[in-house]
Amino acid sequence: MRVGVFDSGLGGLTVVKAIQALIKGAELFYIADTAHAPYGEKTPAEILQYSIDITDYFIERHQIDALVIACNTATSAAVKTLREQYPELIIVGTEPAIKPAIEQTRTGNIGVLATPATLKGDKYQQLANDLASQKDVTLFEQACPGLVEQIEAGEIDHPQTYQMLEAWLHPMRENSVDTIVLGCTHYPLAADVIRKIMQKKVTLLHTGEAIAKRLLGLARERGHENRGDIRVTLYATGSLDHNAVTLLLGYSPQINTVTI
Repeated sequence: MRVGVFDSGLGGLTVVKAIQALIKGAELFYIADTAHAPYGEKTPAEILQYSIDITDYFIERHQIDALVIACNTATSAAVKTLREQYPELIIVGTEPAIKPAIEQTRTGNIGVLATPATLKGDKYQQLANDLASQKDVTLFEQACPGLVEQIEAGEIDHPQTYQMLEAWLHPMRENSVDTIVLGCTHYPLAADVIRKIMQKKVTLLHTGEAIAKRLLGLARERGHENRGDIRVTLYATGSLDHNAVTLLLGYSPQINTVTI
């Protein structure tokens, strides 16, 4: 099985790690579209075009069988169109883990950290409204402009990052939020800082494992046997913090530059 995975930067590598842990007998191609990052502050039309261009590249260059949109923002802007244009592909998108958060919360107060584009998107709004109406919960939604850039720059422990998160998380801490949805695949990289600021036990939810399970289930429906090795090839459309990649993956991979 040949799988293309993309995100605006490093965040999608959290999804790659989850796929590597679960799926065998596959070749994985990952594109960090850093030339156009961050997606969260681009228009839906721009994000859709980036997504189509990357999908076309994967199909033409690597003949992929499956596409993983490892980005909440790109999923919101592009998944419907991509499924219509490429019906032959398995396509797995990303959405904030609100449903498991509602199932796990004890206080009924749930935090959602996401990019501005994700929170404004129709897909998120519909998901949040549908699920929140099924159970008595309060969602504390917080857009996090600039956080992706801090993570991409490898400045997770930087005082500026701490100040940004402190301002965003203060209302959640004061309102007994016990479960926080990390609505961007970059945000798990800041999990330790988030826990430190919350000052108490808090459940942080992201979607890498769920994406990997969904991909495996759909692949098996098409005859994938899930045995053998998995190989990963990394690409970036612009500059990338190699130290952050090494820290995330636990080894120092080769990163190929590609123009799309």
